[in-house]
Amino acid sequence: MKQNRNSRRINRIAREKLANILLFEVSDPDLALVTLTGVEVSVDKSVLKAYVSCDRDRYEDVSAALERAKGRVRSLLAHALDWRVTPELVFQIDTTADEAERIALALENVPPTLAVEKDEEGYPVATDGDGGEAEE
Repeated sequence: MKQNRNSRRINRIAREKLANILLFEVSDPDLALVTLTGVEVSVDKSVLKAYVSCDRDRYEDVSAALERAKGRVRSLLAHALDWRVTPELVFQIDTTADEAERIALALENVPPTLAVEKDEEGYPVATDGDGGEAEE
């Protein structure tokens, strides 16, 4: 979605209000250690998409807890935002941190075949000690 100054301001305000509601107003233990990573509000303010991050093994529990709390959160958000329209809430699990961790782990565990010297076509260069080409 294209961002301008007004939409960034609306997203920031909605993120702050929603974060306060999730932190102080909702007392579901399944929502402990859940981080609100981003919020996107539609242009007409009818839909608010909230991205939340949590541990990989808690995705289903957190999704279920957010669905249970959606009505109360929406009601509290309506009072906090004081917009003409109360946006419909859509919660989505943000997996970018898990993907970044997976990529970092893959980069740490480089396979030994990548360290083999290769020619310009990508084929391994044989050395004398490996039983490769003999010098003439």
